[in-house]
Amino acid sequence: MKTKQEIADWLDEHQIRFTTMSDKIWDNPEKQFQEFIASKLQADFLEQEGFTITWDVGGMSTAFIAEWGEGKPVIAFAGEYDALPGLSQKDQNTPDPIEPNGWGHGCGHNLLGTGCLAAAVGFKVWLEATGNQATVRYYGCPAEEGGGGKTFMGRAGVFDDIDATFNWHPGQVNSAMKGSMLGLNRYQFTFKGITSHAAATPHAGRSALDAVELMNVGVNYMREHVTPDVRIHYIITEGGLAANVVPDRASSDYVIRAIDPRNLEETTQRVLRIAQGAALMTDTELDAKHLGGASSVLSNHVLADVQYEVMQELGGIDFTEEEMAYAAKINEYFTDANKQQLMQRFGLDAVTASRPLIGGVYPSSSDLIPASTDMGDMSRYAPCSMLRATTWTTRTPGHSWGAVATGRMSIGHKGMMYAAKVMALAAAELIIAPEKLEKAKEEFEAAMKEQPYKSPLPEGAQPPQFEHSLR
Repeated sequence: MKTKQEIADWLDEHQIRFTTMSDKIWDNPEKQFQEFIASKLQADFLEQEGFTITWDVGGMSTAFIAEWGEGKPVIAFAGEYDALPGLSQKDQNTPDPIEPNGWGHGCGHNLLGTGCLAAAVGFKVWLEATGNQATVRYYGCPAEEGGGGKTFMGRAGVFDDIDATFNWHPGQVNSAMKGSMLGLNRYQFTFKGITSHAAATPHAGRSALDAVELMNVGVNYMREHVTPDVRIHYIITEGGLAANVVPDRASSDYVIRAIDPRNLEETTQRVLRIAQGAALMTDTELDAKHLGGASSVLSNHVLADVQYEVMQELGGIDFTEEEMAYAAKINEYFTDANKQQLMQRFGLDAVTASRPLIGGVYPSSSDLIPASTDMGDMSRYAPCSMLRATTWTTRTPGHSWGAVATGRMSIGHKGMMYAAKVMALAAAELIIAPEKLEKAKEEFEAAMKEQPYKSPLPEGAQPPQFEHSLR
């Protein structure tokens, strides 16, 4: 194996090993911080491939580092493997949960993590064959779905010596990202009141549920007076047990998002003041608990261009008529809300945006993606490029059963292996042309001078503790 193209050939020859791994993770969806099967499966595989494994990174039992090689540069691949609640779905193109309200890979992390792992192994094999020097690292990262696993890993110092980071995400189009994603804060608001008979002695009670509802009303009125990038979502997690009892305890979970860290902090403080106001209005006590956070993504344009060049060399993904038909059936269950977004962000024409699957390669988009990821925090330690690869149908929204439905069959497999090839070849390009890595570092350093990184973790915050059940 002497050329970059041979990396792609090697990954094609060994793809069954990676698709089998991805399918096993799909078959066993696990909640954040408890990804016991996925982390053990990946760590064991990488250890057999010659990587050295370090467990319990950042105080999380399912976080690990796999490392091979020595010296500079240190090239990192960041994998994820947690699932989402309420998205259980059978391996088929019509909605039908395996387990009602069960877990499922609605963000495609079975593909994401395994694709990054495959890229790390392919890059390592190429380094061995060519005799080039570098350190390859795969980071097994838990709890991306709101748990902020990478923020705890970063705080532990394990990203400090990285020279470049690659990551990818399932989507509807093949493209390297130049834009950003929103930073976020997650809070749990619990109000404590006084219980009483709701009819006989309502005056003796202080309703915690009233406080939750008044807070929600206040936040909803605030929405008119925030910048367009701000997103605020909430659910009521506890609201009482019986309608004829004044509830003395009620809770809500909030996610607050914004692109600029200063705007995120200001908006968060406004939400906190509204919560305090709701407590005052209802004569209840407030407990506001910060559950986690993530920074906005700092996309490195130099690395994105390197990945886009590789994508042009490889070409796109060829989908069969059977795969198109499978995808078309899924599309019947969703609206065409994505269509205008695909056309605007990637310059697609209306005909292409209307197809069930898009296999072509499109220029890097600089648009803001109104979602969040703790890759934002990892992107603040070294130049980072996130890739998008087609694993979902054109109408499938993320965090939906449609995303799960293509995650265990050929559509998802093709996107995963395509992403692995692009990342591995891009990493090899940084070795072949080290000046590109230097330019990426210069861009990164300039951006960090303009806006230094501050971890979103509050002082003393610790991840939930779970003993790894399979080690």
